Amino acid sequence: MMAFQIRVPASSANLGPGFDSVGIALDRFLTLDVQKSDSWQFSHHSALLADCPPYEEHLIYQIALQTAGLHGMKMAPHHVAVTSEIPFARGLGSSASAVLAGIELADQICDLRLSKEQILTAATETEGHPDNVAAALFGGLVVAAQHTDDASHEVDYVRIPMLKEVQAVLYIPDFELRTAAARGVLPRQLSRAEAVNASAVSNMMIASVLKGDYEQAGNWMEKDKFHEPYRAELLPDYDKIKQEAKQLGAYATVISGAGPSMLSLAPKTKAEQIAKRMAEILPTYQVAATSFNQSGLEVRAETVPHLDNI
Repeated sequence: MMAFQIRVPASSANLGPGFDSVGIALDRFLTLDVQKSDSWQFSHHSALLADCPPYEEHLIYQIALQTAGLHGMKMAPHHVAVTSEIPFARGLGSSASAVLAGIELADQICDLRLSKEQILTAATETEGHPDNVAAALFGGLVVAAQHTDDASHEVDYVRIPMLKEVQAVLYIPDFELRTAAARGVLPRQLSRAEAVNASAVSNMMIASVLKGDYEQAGNWMEKDKFHEPYRAELLPDYDKIKQEAKQLGAYATVISGAGPSMLSLAPKTKAEQIAKRMAEILPTYQVAATSFNQSGLEVRAETVPHLDNI
């Protein structure tokens, strides 16, 4: 295609006890408008993006170059205009969306015709775990696990196309939290009894979602033993947000990914009302009701504006 658009949704990982294996896609997007050019150019068109580096240093270009090289291909130069509704280092999958965008950029330019499963495996290799990338790639709620006992490192996944009756309420603070710092507070190991209990909580959460019992799912979401008890100390308003959201009718409130953002699972009929009230309670946060994305990564040819107008 001479011009095309790549759109990748934000994502929230874990949903409490689904540590490193559960993710859900959100209706906020990283968008690439791509057009053939005489030379490589990247440009940023969003306040949420940092200053645009030289194209050789751009993460999306580096991932695309790596992907093309792995398949023995070279990419023709393009102009890539990047816009984003996903804040960086806030636990909403900004890195995962960029990795997927880079892989898809190479896929389109080089006509690699990668399957979704190939893209998932490649993105997981880069990210280290499949939760965010699986959700952003497929949309909906996705449970995924990587094969670590063979050389393929393939990723299996189950997509759950649900959540029409619920929405997310996002609480995005004005500070960043790097994943490395959030992982640094986690215990190096759990006892067998602790691991059994933590896994049981995760299983019950997923079972309740599959049953469509969101109230029960919310109860299990807030019983995580893998990471939330340890990361809570990094979030100054953790208890306040959970308590206030629950009083306003949220099913559950959890840390989004590694944080520092938090996410409430709320009835669709109450999400906007909860967001409005929580914005008053948390004046330094960005608070918004957001739908769960069902489509995942999309490539569009017919909707791309001419890049001179971006």
